[in-house]
Amino acid sequence: MMSFSDDFIWGAASAAFQIEGATSEDGRGLSVWDMMCSKPGAIYQNQNADIACDHYHGYKEDVRLMKEIGLKAYRLSLSWPRLLPSGTGKVNPAGLEFYNNLIDELLANDIVPFVTLFHWDFPLELYCRGGWLNPESPIWFKDYTSVAVEHFSDRIRNWITLNEPQTFVGQGHQLGIHAPGEKYNLKEVLRIGHNVLLAHGRAVQVIRENAKLTPNIGYAPVGVINMPASDSQADIDAARRATFNIPSESCWNSAWWMDPVFLGQYPESGLKLYSGNLPKINSGDMGIISTPVDFCGANIYHGTYTAADSCDNPLDVKPYEGSPLTAMEWPITPDGLYWGPKFLYERYKKPIYITENGMANLDWPSLDGKVHDPQRIYFISRYLSNLKKAHAEGIPVKGYFYWSLSDNFEWTFGYSKRFGLIYVDYRDQRRTLKDSAFWYKNIILSNGLNL
Repeated sequence: MMSFSDDFIWGAASAAFQIEGATSEDGRGLSVWDMMCSKPGAIYQNQNADIACDHYHGYKEDVRLMKEIGLKAYRLSLSWPRLLPSGTGKVNPAGLEFYNNLIDELLANDIVPFVTLFHWDFPLELYCRGGWLNPESPIWFKDYTSVAVEHFSDRIRNWITLNEPQTFVGQGHQLGIHAPGEKYNLKEVLRIGHNVLLAHGRAVQVIRENAKLTPNIGYAPVGVINMPASDSQADIDAARRATFNIPSESCWNSAWWMDPVFLGQYPESGLKLYSGNLPKINSGDMGIISTPVDFCGANIYHGTYTAADSCDNPLDVKPYEGSPLTAMEWPITPDGLYWGPKFLYERYKKPIYITENGMANLDWPSLDGKVHDPQRIYFISRYLSNLKKAHAEGIPVKGYFYWSLSDNFEWTFGYSKRFGLIYVDYRDQRRTLKDSAFWYKNIILSNGLNL
C-alpha cells in the first residue's frame, strides 16, 4: 500500500455566487447570474441565490467545519461585482473587508486558500457594455485581477484564473441555458472564447508581475476526457486522440481551451472545423494567452469510453443499459481520474490539480439526525483510487478538490441538487456533516493510504 506525496493538497471547493448570498448587501453590484435568476422559468422553481448558504454572514462557521473535516486547502472564488460593483472603477470597501476576513480566518485555521478569480458571476454593468464580446473585456478582467492581487497577494500564493470556459461560454453564450442566456452564432461564440483566453493571459501577467508572494498560477477548464474501452493499445491510442479532438461546433472539448494556454496555438482539428468562423487573432495574442502558468487544473466528473474501430479511428462506446448515474444523470466513470491526468500531463507537461470532482446525490437527514450518503463515499473512493494509480505511475498529481464543500445553489437546478460534504437546511441555514465528510476526513488523515 502507498499514500500520496507528503505535499499533496486535500481540499474542497465552492463558488461565490453559489454560497455567499447577500446579493444586495454592502454595495455589491449585480451579476449576469442575478439577471438570470430574475428570468421566469430560467431556474428550477424560480429559485435564486439571494440568500443561498448565507456564507457572507456565516463564513466563520463554514471555516470551522472545514477544519473539522481536516481540509488542507479551500478553493474559493471572488465575486467580481462584490469587489467592483460596476465591473471597473471604484472598489467596494465592504467587499475587500469580507474577503480579507475570510482569507485571514482560513489561514488562522491552517487552511490554504486557492483563489479563483472568475467563477461565472460576470458583472451585469459590463454585460450591458457588450460583455465578453467587447474587445475591452480582457482589459476589464486584467484590471479586476490587479485589485485582487493588490489586496490579497500578501497572503495568497495559489491563483486560478477562470473556471470552466467550456461551460460559461458554451452554455451561457451558445446554448443559452446558463447566464447570460444568449444564443449567439458560432462566429460570435469563438470571438467570445478568444477574448476569454486573452483575459486569462492578461490575468496571469498581472499576477506574475505584481504578486507580493511568489505565486502558483493555474487554470481550471473542464477536463473533457475519453477513456479506453479496453486495455488494448489501439483503444488507448484512440481515447487519447479523441480527448484532444474537436468533434463538433460545440464548446464541449478540451483542446480548444487548453492548447492555446499550454501550447500557444489553437488545435489543427478545430482550425479546420471552425474555418470561416474564426476570430481575428492579432499579432501577440497567442503570446499573451500562453503566458506561462505553473499547473493545469481540471474539473473532471465523468468521461466517455472510446474504442478503436477497424480503421483505428475513435468510436464512442455507449454506456450499458442501467449503468450507474448520479442525481445529475451523469455517468459514474472512475477511470476518468486515471486517464484524465495521464493524457493531460502527456500533452501539456504541467503538474495536475483536480480542481473539481464530486457527485450530486439525493441527501436528507435520517431519523438519527445524521446524513447517510454511502453512494458519495463509493463515488469518491473509486475516483480517488484511480487518481492514486496515476500518482503511483509518476503523473505529478498535486491536489484534489472535492466539489463541493457544502450543498449550494446549483445554477439552473437551484437547490434541487446536493453535491456537498456538508448538508445545508435552507430553512434555517443549519449545517450537518454528512457521512462522506467523516470518511473524507479519514482519507486526509491517512494521506490516501486507506483508499
